Amino acid sequence: MSDEDARRRIPPPPGPRPRPLARRAVRRAGLLVWASLAGFAIGVGYRFLFDQSAEATLGNFLRSGLHGVGLGFTVWSVQIGFASAERSRFGARLRRLPLAVEALVKALTLTVALIAVGLALQALLYAEPYRLDWLTRRWLTTNLPRIVAIGFGLSLVFGALAETLRLIGRPMLTSVLLGTYLRPSREQRIVMFLDLAHSTRLAEAMGELRVHDLITRFFFDIDEAISDSGGEVHAYVGDEVVILWPVTGNRALDSRCVASFFAIDDAIVRLAPAYRAEFGLVPEFRAGAHVGPVIVSECGGEKRQLALFGDTMNVGSRLCDHCKSVNARFVASGDLVGRITIPDGVRVAEAVEVAIRGRQSPVVAHVVERAAPRDDRRCG
Repeated sequence: MSDEDARRRIPPPPGPRPRPLARRAVRRAGLLVWASLAGFAIGVGYRFLFDQSAEATLGNFLRSGLHGVGLGFTVWSVQIGFASAERSRFGARLRRLPLAVEALVKALTLTVALIAVGLALQALLYAEPYRLDWLTRRWLTTNLPRIVAIGFGLSLVFGALAETLRLIGRPMLTSVLLGTYLRPSREQRIVMFLDLAHSTRLAEAMGELRVHDLITRFFFDIDEAISDSGGEVHAYVGDEVVILWPVTGNRALDSRCVASFFAIDDAIVRLAPAYRAEFGLVPEFRAGAHVGPVIVSECGGEKRQLALFGDTMNVGSRLCDHCKSVNARFVASGDLVGRITIPDGVRVAEAVEVAIRGRQSPVVAHVVERAAPRDDRRCG
C-alpha cells in the first residue's frame, strides 16, 4: 500500500471535505438555535417596549418575533463568515490589527448587515403589495436611528462575547457564568501533549523572536485539524499545546484523537512550501496521548483559569517526552489504545513498559505511526 493510500484511509470519514464555511456552520448549528430564540425574544420585547399600544396585536408580535429571528440568523451568519475566513488573506490582515480595531471592524460589518436585513424584513413583513405604508417620516426619524443604535450595540455585545470565548475558551466561560468548576470535578478525558521538536536548537539558529513566529504560525495552522476532530485546546505552554477530548465510550468516536494527529501532519505537509519560503524549514512535532480521570477546577483570583490535575496529565506529558528516547513522533498509552478503534492506515507497534517519573508503576505504551511512513516533510 502506498503512502498516499494510507493517508486517504485515515479518518475523517470518506466523502468530499466540506468547505470551511460549511464546516463552521455545521459545528455551530446549536448556536443558530440559540441566536434564533434570542432574536425572537428581543423582537417581541422591542414591540412591547417601544411601539404604541394600538399596534400591540398578536399578528404584530409574531411579525416582530420573526423579524428578530431573521436578525439572529444574520448575527450567526456574519460570525460564521468571519470564522471561516480566518485562513484567507483577509483573515490574516484582520488578525494583524489590534484586538480593539478588529472588534470594531467586525461590529461595523455586523451593524451594516443587521440594518440591511432589518430593512428587507421590514418591507417583507409589513408592506402592503406595491406600497410602503410603513415608510413614514416617524419611522425614518425615530425607528431607523433606534434600529441603527440597537444594531451597533448588539454588534459590540456579540463581538465582545465572541472574542471572550476565543480568548478564554468555552469551558472557562461556562464555568464563570454557571459556576461549573468552582468545586473540583473528576472527569474522564483523553489528553494529548503535542510539542514542536528541536525548538531549543531552532532558537539558537534562528533567534528567539523568529522561533516565536514559527511557533505562533504552527499553533494557528493546526487549530483546524484539532477542532475538526472534536478536540479542544486546553493550553499553550511554550512550544507545547495540550489538547483534550471527551471520553464517549464509543471506540470509533474516541479514536478521533489519533486521526487528529495525522490530520495535523497532513496540514503541515500541505503547508510545507509556505513554511520553507518563510522560515527555511518545515516544523516537526511529536505527541504523547493518554486517557483517564482528571480533576478539573477553576483556580486563581484576578486571573482565573481552568486547571487540570492528576496522573493522567502526568502520563500524557511523559509519553510526549518519551518520543525523544525512542525517536518516535507519536506514543499512546496502552489504556488509550485498548479503548479505541485503530483507524485504517495506522499501525500500532508492540507494547513496551515506560517508567514514568513520579509514578511507582510503569505505563504500557505503543508507538503509533502510519502503516506506510512518509518522508516528504523533512527540513529543507
